[in-house]
Amino acid sequence: FLMPVNAALPVPRKAGEFVINMTSGSELLLSSFKGKVVMVEFLFTRCPHCQDSTRIMNKLYAELGPKGFQPVGIAIDTMDHMLVPDFIKTFNVKYPVGYAQREAALKYLGFNPMERWVVPQIMVIDRQGNIRMQTPAAGDPAMQTEAGMRAEIEKLLNERSGPAAKPAATTPASKKKAG
Repeated sequence: FLMPVNAALPVPRKAGEFVINMTSGSELLLSSFKGKVVMVEFLFTRCPHCQDSTRIMNKLYAELGPKGFQPVGIAIDTMDHMLVPDFIKTFNVKYPVGYAQREAALKYLGFNPMERWVVPQIMVIDRQGNIRMQTPAAGDPAMQTEAGMRAEIEKLLNERSGPAAKPAATTPASKKKAG
């Protein structure tokens, strides 16, 4: 079974575990945010588009964090462990930003490292731990705007019991059939 070039993995899908290395030397597990709506940004610290996305995510976190929104930044540049502290300081980032090996990030995203892909790569995970949105390898300009990010986040924040939630079957018609 060969995956087509740059065919992203299907969405929705269960979010597998991903280990984020923090500059403190500790590790942060992506699964530790289960129960929250998580927006993950795979980024290059020197990328202007990534920096803009970080500013937007910081703003949305200040506003929507109390409702259960949790952004996470994962730098995948070369020498990222040295660049992340300055990135956090320069952009006054109020949420966790760590780093990971580029190859591990691309595998997690389902991208072929030999093909073209861009940053930022944005992934949104629902409260149950399912990846509900992921930008394609070539990126998604809408997910680099506040309106685009807000729409995805608010849609999932407003879900209470997951994407397949259905009302209980206690309609008058079902009671007649049972009786």
